[in-house]
Amino acid sequence: MFFLPQDLDDYIVAHSQNEPQILKDLSRETYQKVLQPIMLSGPYQGRVLSMISSLISPKRVLEVGTFTGYSALCLAEGMPENSDLVTIDINEELESLCSRYFLRFRESVKKINFIQKIGPALDIIPELEGYFDLVFIDADKPNYVNYFHQIMKKVRPGSLIISDNVLWHGKVVETVKKKDLSTPVLLEYNKLLKEDPRLQTVLLSVRDGLTLSRVIKS
Repeated sequence: MFFLPQDLDDYIVAHSQNEPQILKDLSRETYQKVLQPIMLSGPYQGRVLSMISSLISPKRVLEVGTFTGYSALCLAEGMPENSDLVTIDINEELESLCSRYFLRFRESVKKINFIQKIGPALDIIPELEGYFDLVFIDADKPNYVNYFHQIMKKVRPGSLIISDNVLWHGKVVETVKKKDLSTPVLLEYNKLLKEDPRLQTVLLSVRDGLTLSRVIKS
Protein backbone atom coordinates (compact mmCIF):
# COMPACT_ATOMS: atom_id res chain seq x y z
CA MET A 1 0.00 0.00 0.00
CA PHE A 2 3.00 2.29 0.46
CA PHE A 3 5.07 2.95 -2.67
CA LEU A 4 7.70 5.33 -1.27
CA PRO A 5 10.70 4.20 0.80
CA GLN A 6 9.82 4.17 4.50
CA ASP A 7 12.32 6.88 5.42
CA LEU A 8 10.91 9.22 2.78
CA ASP A 9 7.34 8.45 3.85
CA ASP A 10 8.32 9.19 7.45
CA TYR A 11 9.84 12.52 6.35
CA ILE A 12 6.62 13.51 4.56
CA VAL A 13 4.54 12.72 7.64
CA ALA A 14 6.98 14.59 9.90
CA HIS A 15 6.71 17.71 7.76
CA SER A 16 2.93 17.72 7.46
CA GLN A 17 0.39 18.91 10.03
CA ASN A 18 0.40 16.82 13.19
CA GLU A 19 -2.34 14.26 13.68
CA PRO A 20 -4.89 15.54 16.25
CA GLN A 21 -5.04 13.67 19.56
CA ILE A 22 -8.54 12.31 18.92
CA LEU A 23 -7.25 10.59 15.78
CA LYS A 24 -4.19 9.23 17.57
CA ASP A 25 -6.51 7.72 20.18
CA LEU A 26 -8.83 6.25 17.55
CA SER A 27 -5.92 4.80 15.62
CA ARG A 28 -4.48 3.22 18.78
CA GLU A 29 -7.83 1.68 19.74
CA THR A 30 -8.38 0.40 16.22
CA TYR A 31 -5.01 -1.37 16.22
CA GLN A 32 -5.78 -2.85 19.64
CA LYS A 33 -9.31 -4.09 18.98
CA VAL A 34 -10.15 -4.33 15.27
CA LEU A 35 -9.03 -6.71 12.54
CA GLN A 36 -7.24 -5.26 9.51
CA PRO A 37 -6.28 -1.90 11.09
CA ILE A 38 -4.31 -1.15 7.90
CA MET A 39 -7.68 -0.06 6.49
CA LEU A 40 -7.30 3.19 8.45
CA SER A 41 -6.55 6.21 6.28
CA GLY A 42 -3.54 6.99 8.46
CA PRO A 43 -1.94 10.30 9.48
CA TYR A 44 -0.70 11.45 6.07
CA GLN A 45 -3.80 10.67 4.03
CA GLY A 46 -5.87 11.92 6.93
CA ARG A 47 -4.16 15.30 6.73
CA VAL A 48 -4.76 15.34 2.97
CA LEU A 49 -8.48 14.67 3.47
CA SER A 50 -8.66 17.33 6.17
CA MET A 51 -6.97 19.87 3.90
CA ILE A 52 -9.29 19.14 0.98
CA SER A 53 -12.34 19.41 3.21
CA SER A 54 -11.07 22.67 4.72
CA LEU A 55 -10.54 24.15 1.26
CA ILE A 56 -14.12 23.54 0.11
CA SER A 57 -15.88 23.71 3.51
CA PRO A 58 -18.63 21.22 2.56
CA LYS A 59 -21.98 21.44 4.34
CA ARG A 60 -23.11 17.95 3.36
CA VAL A 61 -20.66 15.04 3.15
CA LEU A 62 -21.30 11.39 2.30
CA GLU A 63 -18.80 8.69 3.19
CA VAL A 64 -19.24 5.23 1.67
CA GLY A 65 -17.18 2.84 3.79
CA THR A 66 -16.44 4.17 7.28
CA PHE A 67 -14.52 1.41 9.11
CA THR A 68 -13.77 2.92 12.56
CA GLY A 69 -14.43 6.54 11.56
CA TYR A 70 -10.91 7.91 11.08
CA SER A 71 -11.46 9.41 7.61
CA ALA A 72 -14.89 10.72 8.63
CA LEU A 73 -13.32 12.70 11.46
CA CYS A 74 -10.68 14.07 9.08
CA LEU A 75 -13.37 15.27 6.70
CA ALA A 76 -15.37 16.72 9.59
CA GLU A 77 -12.45 18.99 10.48
CA GLY A 78 -13.09 21.10 7.39
CA MET A 79 -16.88 21.24 7.67
CA PRO A 80 -18.73 24.22 9.14
CA GLU A 81 -20.59 23.73 12.41
CA ASN A 82 -24.02 22.08 12.29
CA SER A 83 -23.34 20.56 8.87
CA ASP A 84 -24.24 16.94 8.06
CA LEU A 85 -21.84 14.03 7.60
CA VAL A 86 -23.60 10.83 6.52
CA THR A 87 -21.56 7.66 6.94
CA ILE A 88 -22.38 4.24 5.50
CA ASP A 89 -20.80 0.97 6.59
CA ILE A 90 -21.98 -2.63 6.45
CA ASN A 91 -20.26 -3.70 9.68
CA GLU A 92 -22.65 -3.08 12.55
CA GLU A 93 -20.03 -4.28 15.06
CA LEU A 94 -18.03 -1.08 14.49
CA GLU A 95 -20.99 1.28 14.93
CA SER A 96 -20.52 1.82 18.66
CA LEU A 97 -16.79 2.52 18.30
CA CYS A 98 -17.49 5.14 15.63
CA SER A 99 -20.29 6.64 17.70
CA ARG A 100 -18.02 7.20 20.70
CA TYR A 101 -15.47 9.13 18.68
CA PHE A 102 -18.11 11.05 16.73
CA LEU A 103 -19.63 12.14 20.05
CA ARG A 104 -16.22 13.11 21.40
CA PHE A 105 -15.58 15.19 18.27
CA ARG A 106 -18.92 16.98 18.70
CA GLU A 107 -18.20 17.73 22.35
CA SER A 108 -14.56 18.76 22.11
CA VAL A 109 -13.86 19.91 18.54
CA LYS A 110 -16.88 21.00 16.55
CA LYS A 111 -20.63 20.41 16.42
CA ILE A 112 -21.10 18.24 13.34
CA ASN A 113 -24.21 16.15 12.77
CA PHE A 114 -22.92 12.59 12.29
CA ILE A 115 -25.63 10.44 10.70
CA GLN A 116 -24.64 6.77 10.75
CA LYS A 117 -26.21 4.33 8.31
CA ILE A 118 -25.56 0.60 8.70
CA GLY A 119 -26.19 -1.79 5.81
CA PRO A 120 -25.43 -2.31 2.11
CA ALA A 121 -24.52 1.04 0.54
CA LEU A 122 -26.25 0.15 -2.73
CA ASP A 123 -29.53 -0.04 -0.80
CA ILE A 124 -28.93 3.06 1.30
CA ILE A 125 -27.58 5.59 -1.24
CA PRO A 126 -30.77 5.77 -3.38
CA GLU A 127 -32.80 6.52 -0.23
CA LEU A 128 -30.69 9.53 0.78
CA GLU A 129 -32.32 12.89 0.15
CA GLY A 130 -30.69 16.00 -1.29
CA TYR A 131 -27.26 16.61 -2.76
CA PHE A 132 -23.79 16.26 -1.26
CA ASP A 133 -20.92 18.73 -1.58
CA LEU A 134 -18.30 16.03 -1.00
CA VAL A 135 -18.40 12.24 -1.32
CA PHE A 136 -15.64 9.92 -0.11
CA ILE A 137 -15.68 6.36 -1.48
CA ASP A 138 -13.66 3.77 0.44
CA ALA A 139 -15.76 0.62 0.47
CA ASP A 140 -15.72 -2.79 -1.25
CA LYS A 141 -13.88 -2.40 -4.55
CA PRO A 142 -16.05 -4.72 -6.72
CA ASN A 143 -18.91 -2.24 -6.30
CA TYR A 144 -17.01 0.97 -7.08
CA VAL A 145 -18.62 1.37 -10.51
CA ASN A 146 -22.07 0.70 -9.04
CA TYR A 147 -21.47 3.24 -6.30
CA PHE A 148 -20.35 5.79 -8.87
CA HIS A 149 -23.55 5.60 -10.90
CA GLN A 150 -25.68 5.99 -7.77
CA ILE A 151 -23.58 8.81 -6.36
CA MET A 152 -23.72 10.83 -9.58
CA LYS A 153 -27.44 11.25 -8.86
CA LYS A 154 -26.59 12.75 -5.47
CA VAL A 155 -24.08 15.41 -6.56
CA ARG A 156 -24.22 18.59 -8.64
CA PRO A 157 -21.74 20.93 -10.37
CA GLY A 158 -19.12 21.97 -7.85
CA SER A 159 -19.36 18.77 -5.80
CA LEU A 160 -16.22 16.73 -5.22
CA ILE A 161 -15.92 12.92 -5.31
CA ILE A 162 -12.84 11.42 -3.62
CA SER A 163 -12.05 7.77 -4.39
CA ASP A 164 -9.61 5.76 -2.27
CA ASN A 165 -7.43 2.73 -3.11
CA VAL A 166 -7.49 3.40 -6.85
CA LEU A 167 -3.94 2.03 -7.29
CA TRP A 168 -4.86 -1.11 -5.33
CA HIS A 169 -1.39 -2.05 -4.06
CA GLY A 170 0.01 -1.48 -7.56
CA LYS A 171 -2.15 -4.24 -9.05
CA VAL A 172 -3.65 -1.83 -11.62
CA VAL A 173 -0.40 -2.07 -13.63
CA GLU A 174 0.12 -5.82 -13.17
CA THR A 175 -1.36 -8.85 -14.92
CA VAL A 176 -4.79 -9.49 -13.42
CA LYS A 177 -5.12 -12.85 -11.70
CA LYS A 178 -8.12 -15.06 -12.48
CA LYS A 179 -9.66 -14.95 -9.00
CA ASP A 180 -9.08 -11.22 -8.55
CA LEU A 181 -12.51 -9.57 -8.46
CA SER A 182 -11.36 -6.10 -7.40
CA THR A 183 -8.65 -5.09 -9.86
CA PRO A 184 -10.76 -5.43 -13.05
CA VAL A 185 -13.45 -3.21 -11.50
CA LEU A 186 -10.89 -0.63 -10.40
CA LEU A 187 -9.41 -0.57 -13.91
CA GLU A 188 -12.90 0.07 -15.29
CA TYR A 189 -13.59 2.62 -12.56
CA ASN A 190 -10.40 4.61 -13.15
CA LYS A 191 -11.13 4.69 -16.88
CA LEU A 192 -14.70 5.79 -16.17
CA LEU A 193 -13.59 8.71 -14.00
CA LYS A 194 -11.03 9.81 -16.58
CA GLU A 195 -13.45 9.71 -19.53
CA ASP A 196 -16.72 10.92 -18.00
CA PRO A 197 -17.33 14.39 -19.50
CA ARG A 198 -19.18 15.47 -16.36
CA LEU A 199 -15.99 15.27 -14.31
CA GLN A 200 -12.62 16.93 -13.99
CA THR A 201 -10.37 14.19 -12.59
CA VAL A 202 -6.85 13.85 -11.25
CA LEU A 203 -5.36 10.69 -9.71
CA LEU A 204 -2.94 11.39 -6.87
CA SER A 205 -0.23 8.98 -5.70
CA VAL A 206 -1.25 9.43 -2.07
CA ARG A 207 -0.89 6.22 -0.07
CA ASP A 208 -2.78 3.57 -2.12
CA GLY A 209 -4.01 6.07 -4.70
CA LEU A 210 -6.54 8.87 -4.18
CA THR A 211 -8.58 10.29 -7.06
CA LEU A 212 -10.24 13.71 -6.96
CA SER A 213 -13.16 14.15 -9.35
CA ARG A 214 -14.84 17.55 -9.48
CA VAL A 215 -18.34 17.56 -10.94
CA ILE A 216 -18.43 20.19 -13.70
CA LYS A 217 -21.87 19.42 -15.13
CA SER A 218 -24.80 17.19 -14.32
